[in-house]
Amino acid sequence: MTLVDIATLAATLPPHSRLLGLDVGTRTIGLATSDVLGSLATPLETIARTKFTKDAARLADIVRRQQIAALAVGLPLNMDGTEGPRCQSVRQFVANLAALDLDLGPPTRRFADLPIVLQDERLSTAGVERTMIESYDMSRKKRDARIDAAAAAWILQAVLDRLRHVRAGAGSGG
Repeated sequence: MTLVDIATLAATLPPHSRLLGLDVGTRTIGLATSDVLGSLATPLETIARTKFTKDAARLADIVRRQQIAALAVGLPLNMDGTEGPRCQSVRQFVANLAALDLDLGPPTRRFADLPIVLQDERLSTAGVERTMIESYDMSRKKRDARIDAAAAAWILQAVLDRLRHVRAGAGSGG
């Protein structure tokens, strides 16, 4: 696992790369992908968690198929910014992924080779749920089926926005 900060990711990410956003929960993993321009995050799917190896194999398949160059993983910080047990769980999930020797295809060979950015995800699910209710008048059942992937898109979009900001600052000489 290569945890990187946003500046390092901006400097090392190849052009036209796709990122995968993950909202790792205890029962599900929400997934979202970026476009190749790095401007828009789109909800992809929600994986119902079972065994870790099965979940990781599904992620590896998506990374291969979508040609993912980096991961943006939501870090569920406490409201005061501290890390609690849920953060430990996410960090352990990421470390377990990195320890697996799954073939991810070119150019990356293993999860350990993928750059990973941890993104503060405070209020992502609440924000997504509020938007679903206000904008789409979506029923609870429909929200429940889509909320984790939408939260992953929220997390990924925050990373894409940060990348754009860092690159704009680097391009302006400041």
